[in-house]
Amino acid sequence: QVQLVESGGGLVQAGGSLRLSCAASGFTFSRCPMGWFRQAPGKEREFVAAISWAGGNTNYAETVKGRFTLSRDNAKNTAYLRMNSLKPEDTAVYYCGAADTGHNYYYTPRRGTEYIYWGQGTQVTVSS
Repeated sequence: QVQLVESGGGLVQAGGSLRLSCAASGFTFSRCPMGWFRQAPGKEREFVAAISWAGGNTNYAETVKGRFTLSRDNAKNTAYLRMNSLKPEDTAVYYCGAADTGHNYYYTPRRGTEYIYWGQGTQVTVSS
């Protein structure tokens, strides 16, 4: 059974940090590019960051570049999103997703339609 389980969300003051985790099971995590998306109330889900299957390439939305860092540990089947200098506009439900296998080393998908598995989401709230 495929599972993606996000954790690490919570309430933090502006300027603070959080680290989200995405624990995967039931599929070949080490061959799947991974990504994080977020959805704020009343808004569409938007791309945050993606990492290639081997972890050698990352891709970030302009709104988080320089503040967020996506990494992965293929031995632990887990992806991590380190979020620093958080802003109130970062408040959203954060979802991790896994894209399909068979892509090249550098593939970091930005579109939600390129992901085949999704977690249930974790709430991040940044207070001003």
